[in-house]
Amino acid sequence: MGQAHAAELPAEILSALKAAKLPAEALSLAIVPLQSSLPALYYQGDKPASPASTMKLVTSYAGLSLLGPAYQWNTEVYSSAKPVNGILNGDLYIKGYGDPKLNLERFWLMLRDLKIAGVREIRGDLVLDRSYFSQGADTSAYDDDGEEPYRPFLVTPDSLLSNLKSVRLSLRSEASGVVASLEPNLATVQLDNRLSSGPAGNCAALKSKLQLNIDNQGSSAKISLRGSMPMGCSTERYLALLDHPSYTASLFRSLWAEQGGVITGVNRAGVVPSDAQLLLTNRSPDLASVIRDINKFSNNTMARQLYLSLGAGEVGKDSSAKSFAAISRWLSSRGKTFDELKMENGSGLSRQEQISARHMADLLIDAWQGPYAAEFISSMPLVALDGTMKKRLASMAGEAHIKTGTLRDVRAAAGFVRDNKGQTSVVVVFINHPQAAAGLPVIDAVLRFAHLRADENKH
Repeated sequence: MGQAHAAELPAEILSALKAAKLPAEALSLAIVPLQSSLPALYYQGDKPASPASTMKLVTSYAGLSLLGPAYQWNTEVYSSAKPVNGILNGDLYIKGYGDPKLNLERFWLMLRDLKIAGVREIRGDLVLDRSYFSQGADTSAYDDDGEEPYRPFLVTPDSLLSNLKSVRLSLRSEASGVVASLEPNLATVQLDNRLSSGPAGNCAALKSKLQLNIDNQGSSAKISLRGSMPMGCSTERYLALLDHPSYTASLFRSLWAEQGGVITGVNRAGVVPSDAQLLLTNRSPDLASVIRDINKFSNNTMARQLYLSLGAGEVGKDSSAKSFAAISRWLSSRGKTFDELKMENGSGLSRQEQISARHMADLLIDAWQGPYAAEFISSMPLVALDGTMKKRLASMAGEAHIKTGTLRDVRAAAGFVRDNKGQTSVVVVFINHPQAAAGLPVIDAVLRFAHLRADENKH
């Protein structure tokens, strides 16, 4: 298609653009009916655009195709000696393979299984093997729009990622004062709580009276709390603290002590020796479950873990480059050449990533026709019901599976919309513009248009 003209856009979409004070050039659009004879509608369909988090659809579909929906990530625990009467006279090794969902509960279960495997006391070091992803692996800092650096969605990937490197800070204001607690309670994270209880008041205005300061040194962190909280109010926040090895080692020690375990050695980095004994393997949920977290809740860190996993078996140094090579080969094997495609980390949390609306639509059409269509589509937010689409388009509840995308100058949506005759279309809409934040009503107008589009070619 040649140069697009705004006149080619449906009136409903044009008027939404006008109301949002956005130029038509900010919009890239593809609406492709899959089950009807209606014509496909493209507007600036070949223009490379930033897709924001809709890029997760490329990563998750590639994951389903290359790894399979039943794929699981392993985390292995080894010892340098055989445990005798509950005592391990040697080092304990934990080797990660990029599990995106080694959360608090699963980590606890892994240590329970370690006790079942005959270990109660470790008279050696805790050795973390993080070698599975190349060390040059995608650790580039994101230009984070001024967000706080300890927001969990900014956590970088790691082959031994545990609990998204996060702690939950809970605050509760009682007559005796403000009770503050951390879960998990890590010895390397200090809590300095000087909050006072104030008279009962508006809990909604809590944030303005709370002062939260974080000193994150990597190997340790300190959270300082100042201000007051109205009586009877409570709040919680998730904070990503420490560096990856410090967090995982501290989590191990905290949960191991809780379970009555003892360890006498230090924490260190290393690689599992060839003669080490495998004590247990902890397996993640399957990939079909993991991509639901990635797409419904737009989990950047989990998407980056999956992206790096796609290239982990390749030869070469940089994990990110290996993953892009794997995805490019996979696209070629499906007869697709996306010359404009750029992927940095596979999550869309990037200023470099780009794809055209037409090619994103091509990929969704390919997924619709493939064997894992059900798993892929069900991983996306259901309009007006869950995930990042929970509070939008109540009039279309359940009629579309849509992945959203948000960056400072980007608003995006891509997925599958059922029309009023029960027939499905692929819809992709990208808004790239400094005032993109005003574009949500435009995206909603596009989705409504696809949903209400009558099939005038059938009688």
